Amino acid sequence: MNKKTLSTELSYLLGIIFLALGTALETFANFGMSTAVAPAYLIYLKVSQTLPWFTFGMAEYCTQLFLLVVMMLIVRRFKMSYLFSFITAIIYGLFLDLFLKFTMTMPNELTLRILAFAVGTICVTAGVSLIFHTYISPEVYELFVSEVSSYFGIKIHVFKTGYDIASCIAALIMSLLFFSHIEGIGIGTVISALINGTLIGWFTKLFERRLNFSDKWKLRPYFEA
Repeated sequence: MNKKTLSTELSYLLGIIFLALGTALETFANFGMSTAVAPAYLIYLKVSQTLPWFTFGMAEYCTQLFLLVVMMLIVRRFKMSYLFSFITAIIYGLFLDLFLKFTMTMPNELTLRILAFAVGTICVTAGVSLIFHTYISPEVYELFVSEVSSYFGIKIHVFKTGYDIASCIAALIMSLLFFSHIEGIGIGTVISALINGTLIGWFTKLFERRLNFSDKWKLRPYFEA
């Protein structure tokens, strides 16, 4: 099979767009947020009650900044490229808020919500895999999974599944503390926790079988230094 070439820089951009679109679709579906973003979603719901201008995208990059600090404490090292992950989080947050404006105009029909959740899950997991194939610093969620799994010598898709389950538990606790009832968590959250890691592994094999990832710009040394 002749492989097509995809630049790692384009892979980065497509990954962010797919992630933001998938998250916006899952938000619209309202079956429960994917496990990685559920804590940020709950922070958004809570803070926006007091500060209406506080968006889901803002909650995302604030949460990721906290996770970035935790990651550096775990792996006991610092790289300048880690800081670019926060920039990636901001870009992702801007795309997320943009896509949410469009999904808010969609009709609230059950069939459409189910379809939105399925497509959203595919977009999220494909986006994560695409970002793993670029040298540019990924979103902090993916950076955390990549760096910590490498630090402890755990297969990345296995660690991703464990990370998603832990995020699901954290979101459940936050929901009860913030609202005294379950909010933003549902069957969709459970499904995401169980299958996202496997889907990421499947997309990774698919992309690597059909695509050659190559750098178009000579920027890799700046991110790997």
